[in-house]
Amino acid sequence: MRTDWRISSFNGALLAAYFIPAWAIVAFRIMISPIQGLYERPNVSVALFISDHLQLAAMTTVRLAWLLALAKLMVVGFFAIFVALLTRPKIRKAGGCDEPLAMALAIGSVISFVSMLMAAQVAESQAIKLHATELLMLLGTAIVLLFEPPARPQPAPAQVDRNATADTLALEQPQLLNNS
Repeated sequence: MRTDWRISSFNGALLAAYFIPAWAIVAFRIMISPIQGLYERPNVSVALFISDHLQLAAMTTVRLAWLLALAKLMVVGFFAIFVALLTRPKIRKAGGCDEPLAMALAIGSVISFVSMLMAAQVAESQAIKLHATELLMLLGTAIVLLFEPPARPQPAPAQVDRNATADTLALEQPQLLNNS
C-alpha cells in the first residue's frame, strides 16, 4: 500500500484544524479589547498571574496582552504556512512542510507550557487542564515528527524512462559491435 501522506503531516493537519481557529479568535479578541480579551477563559490564568504576582500598570498589562496575541498569531501563521505547503504533493512527499510545523510546535509548546505554569500558580484548575491538553497535543506531534524516518526522494517517471532507454541502448551496442 503506497501512501503520499506521512504520519506527521496528517497529525499536523489535524492540529492546524484546531489551533488556527481557536488561537486566532483568542488573539483577535485580545487585539480588539486587550484587557477584556485577556480575562477570557483561554487566557484567564495569564491575566490572573499578571495581576496577582507581577502587579503591573494597566498599560503594561495591555502590552503583555498584545505580546501574547502576537505570539499566538505567530503560531497560527506557521500552521497556515504548513497547511499551504501541505497542499502541494511534491513538497508534502519530500517533507518540505516540516519546518513550519516544527516552528509552530516549538512556539506553541512554549506558550502552552508557560500558561500552564501560570495557571498552576493561580490555582485555576480548568485553565491547567486546557493548557496541559494543548501542550500534550503539541508534544505528541513533535515526538512523531522527531522519530518519523526522513522522506525518501522518489524519482520522477520521466527520469526512470530515460534511464531505462539508456540501459537498453547500452546493452544493444555491444551486440552491434560483435555483428560487424
